[in-house]
Amino acid sequence: MRLILFGPPGVGKGTQAQLLSEEFGVPHISTGDMLRDAVSSGTDLGKKAKAIIDAGQLVPDDVMIDIVREVLSSPKIKRGFILDGFPRTLEQAKALTKIFDDLNIQDYKMVNLEIDDEEIVRRLGNRLVCVNDGKIYNMEFDALTPNSPCPDCGGRLVQRDDDKEETVWNRLKVYHSLTAPVLYYYKDSGDIYHIDGSGSIDIVNREIKMMVKGSAV
Repeated sequence: MRLILFGPPGVGKGTQAQLLSEEFGVPHISTGDMLRDAVSSGTDLGKKAKAIIDAGQLVPDDVMIDIVREVLSSPKIKRGFILDGFPRTLEQAKALTKIFDDLNIQDYKMVNLEIDDEEIVRRLGNRLVCVNDGKIYNMEFDALTPNSPCPDCGGRLVQRDDDKEETVWNRLKVYHSLTAPVLYYYKDSGDIYHIDGSGSIDIVNREIKMMVKGSAV
C-alpha cells in the first residue's frame, strides 16, 4: 500500500491512516505528528513551527519537503506507507513527485476525504488531546472536558490552540486557497478517489479500502 490521504483539517485523515496502518502493517507518516514532536522538543525548528501552527498557517515548504524526503528514504517504508498531511501546497506536490521519481516509488493512490467547513469546525471544537500520549478524545461523544484526566493514562486533556474555532476557520481559509488546488495537480493521473468524510469512522474506512483494494492487497 502506497497511499496519500488528502483533505481539510479535521476530516479524519489521521484516524483513517492509523486504522489502515495497523491493518496492513505499513507506516503512518504524519507530518503533523513530526512537527508537534519538534515543537515539544523545543528545537529551533519546533519554536518556529509552533508560532506558525498556532496561527493556523502552513509550515514553509522547504521544511516539510526535507522532513518527508528523509522519512520516505528510510528502510521502514519498504512495504509501503500512508502519507497524512502532505502535500499541502503545489510546490510540495511537485517536490513529492520528484521524491517519488528519485526513490523509484510508483503505483501510489490518493484518497480525498470531503466534508463541509461547518462540520469541521464543530468536530475540531470538540477535540481533546492527552498531554502524555497524544490520544484524541471527543468532548461530545466521550463526555469529557478540558483538564479532565485521560481515561487511558490519567494525563491531562487539553484543547490544542490550533483546534480553537477562530484558528480552525483560519486553517480552512488557508486550506481552500493553498491546499485544495493540489487536487488539480493530480487530477490527470486518474488515481484520485473522492470519499464523503462525514460518515462514521467504520463507514469511511470501509469505503477507502473498497476504492484502493486493487493496490492494497
